[in-house]
Amino acid sequence: MKIFLLFFGLFLAVSATTSAQTRKVFPYAYRVSDLPNGLRVVTVPTDYPNLISLYTVVGTGSRNEIEEKKSGYAHFFEHLMFRGSENFPAGRFDEIMKKAGASSNAYTSDDRTVYHETFAKEDFDEILRLEADRFQKLKFSVEQFKTEAGAVLGEYNKNSAAPTFKMHEVLRETAFKNHTYSHTTMGYLEDIKDYPNQYEYALQFFDRFYRPENTTIVVVGDIKHDEVLTKVQNYFGSWQRGNFKQQIPVEPMQKEARRKHIDWNSPSLPHVAVAYRAPAFSETEKDKAALDLLSAIAFGENSDLYQKLVLEEQKAVWIDPDFSNHIDPELFAVYVQVKDAKDLKFVEEEVVKTFKRYTKELIPQKRLNETRSRMRYGFSMAMNSNDAIAGTLARFVALRRSPETIDKTFALYDSITPEDIRFYAEKYFNDNSQTVVTLATKKGDAKK
Repeated sequence: MKIFLLFFGLFLAVSATTSAQTRKVFPYAYRVSDLPNGLRVVTVPTDYPNLISLYTVVGTGSRNEIEEKKSGYAHFFEHLMFRGSENFPAGRFDEIMKKAGASSNAYTSDDRTVYHETFAKEDFDEILRLEADRFQKLKFSVEQFKTEAGAVLGEYNKNSAAPTFKMHEVLRETAFKNHTYSHTTMGYLEDIKDYPNQYEYALQFFDRFYRPENTTIVVVGDIKHDEVLTKVQNYFGSWQRGNFKQQIPVEPMQKEARRKHIDWNSPSLPHVAVAYRAPAFSETEKDKAALDLLSAIAFGENSDLYQKLVLEEQKAVWIDPDFSNHIDPELFAVYVQVKDAKDLKFVEEEVVKTFKRYTKELIPQKRLNETRSRMRYGFSMAMNSNDAIAGTLARFVALRRSPETIDKTFALYDSITPEDIRFYAEKYFNDNSQTVVTLATKKGDAKK
């Protein structure tokens, strides 16, 4: 009998361990090490032979642009980082990447700037040396600086010709009054126009934020952790910590509904965006996780609203919920492109009704379970290459600097009940925290 109980106990322990393991969403083994200067290194060995993806994540985005008339600098610096460094003059970066057959790019968001390359293992040493040089010894002339400023202005002008960009820009500016989320990653046009006069400030920005304690290097592929760490220590070990301290403005509670209309100067289908003030990312508190699940259920392609407005009544071309992870409290926004201006108000009301619906109505448990399962499956299946794995990690290490954040987040999703979703919907979707922006072709321009 004792032997049976012992065997049964072992069986339960193994079953529990297996179950816990199967619940992990990030299935890859990883290691995390910190250099003495604060630089963090995350490595993930994979079975893709001879290939490596290198992501360098800087914890700086438009959120950090707190000084007046200095918006968009995180994005501007993404451009400047390709203009040359002390040991690799302008153009040399592209030559090395081309010779290696590497893919290389970068992007900036509200909370992070990310530089990434994928290449053959044999080129790792040279590419890491190149990255170390530009992160520590960036060097560009006044002329190069002004040229890049012009390129950013051109990018802004191109983007601002799209109604969706203008909607996003106006929505943020209307919803936020103190916090730096009030401007987009690109920044304000008047600030961009002044970039050519801000060479000295640009050097100051680099000195403040491009520091090891604010940076995480993610290496995924045909690697060994200790070998990677040795190389990183060799090239980045002398990088000095910074001492810049920053206080991000706190957004006060919104006390009234806000609204803006955009008269568009060229022919366009109308648009509407409905947003509510919403919580920041958390791996411990339920608020954001509950509303993430609600976003998919209420506004995704399987939602009742999508079925009605897009498929059945065909009053909308698309519905796009926007509620990504942010370090500080952000917006839960829903954007809709409407087919006919006469239906603009109707579509807006249907979106608002959907938000309000879930402040009272419980989501069926079966539907919640199915939504969780799809999110988990889709997330896991998307990590199908070194680049996809590293790119996924970059999004999360920018929030908490640890791959563990992924599994903590999905564990939080598993804990959410229908009652939780109703509770947090009621907490956040109130009239005083609502912001609405509409866009339609200005009268008189519709036939141009």
